[in-house]
Amino acid sequence: MRQTPQPGWKFCKGALFSATALLVWVGCQSTHLTDMHSFEHYILSYDTPVDRALQARLESIDTRLRAEYRISTEQTAVGVLDLTHLRLALLHPDRMDYAASVAKVGILLAYFQLHPEAATNLDPATRHELGLMCKASSNEAAAKFSRELGLRQIQQVLNSYQFYDTNHGGGIWVGKHYGEDGERIGDPIADNSHAATVRQLLRFYLLLEQGKLVSPGASRTMREIFASPDIPADDIKFVKGLAGRNLQIIRKWGSWEDWLHDSAVVTGPGRHYILVALTHHPHGDDYLAALAAGIDDCLKETPLTTH
Repeated sequence: MRQTPQPGWKFCKGALFSATALLVWVGCQSTHLTDMHSFEHYILSYDTPVDRALQARLESIDTRLRAEYRISTEQTAVGVLDLTHLRLALLHPDRMDYAASVAKVGILLAYFQLHPEAATNLDPATRHELGLMCKASSNEAAAKFSRELGLRQIQQVLNSYQFYDTNHGGGIWVGKHYGEDGERIGDPIADNSHAATVRQLLRFYLLLEQGKLVSPGASRTMREIFASPDIPADDIKFVKGLAGRNLQIIRKWGSWEDWLHDSAVVTGPGRHYILVALTHHPHGDDYLAALAAGIDDCLKETPLTTH
């Protein structure tokens, strides 16, 4: 209802009320917008739409790099999830590939799922060995934990989070002890010993950042293990491409023959994002380094028009 201004103090009181109401409304809208752009409740599913502007940039970067390194469209799969502005871009996200060491993230998750006390009471020696598995990609450490946990139990944990889905191309699979012959359980779709898809790796890191893997405490401890400041980072792939940019990177890379992959959460000034890329080509490492630099250049810019 419109009020007619009244003389004297009544008008001043009305003006003060209107100004206060406006400030409250603006504050509520700001809070609402902040909530809209919070990744805490973001869900990445098979139906989640891509952001058109970011998708176009990713396709452009991928096309340029594949031409430079003579890589076909069948030899790369990429996903980027911008956690700052909730923008998603995907290339072949559900095409499963041999994962090499990237699938070791499944062993880490299973360890904390089957040892919930480790979230707050993890002995230093075990923490270091888990760090060697994740950051230095030690096959010896990975095999120690996978033997302890059991391959079937590890996959049961992964399946409980729907990280592997036979109806959507597969996902993260751990079916063999790293660096060892013997027990092997191939994935149901392609009979891979270790497998992954871009979408499910994106989901893994998203749930990790949201504190939803096992528990907030377990997610926090897993994140610390990925960081492991006492273990040097391997200066290859994404880390090589992002060198000198003042970024925090937690990641799991993988290499076997021409299967060259990387997956990471990247945090820096004005940006926080997840980047995953799987390649099957001799120049995969060069592609991964250049891709990381190109995506970071894109995400540190003023956001493009989206949706």
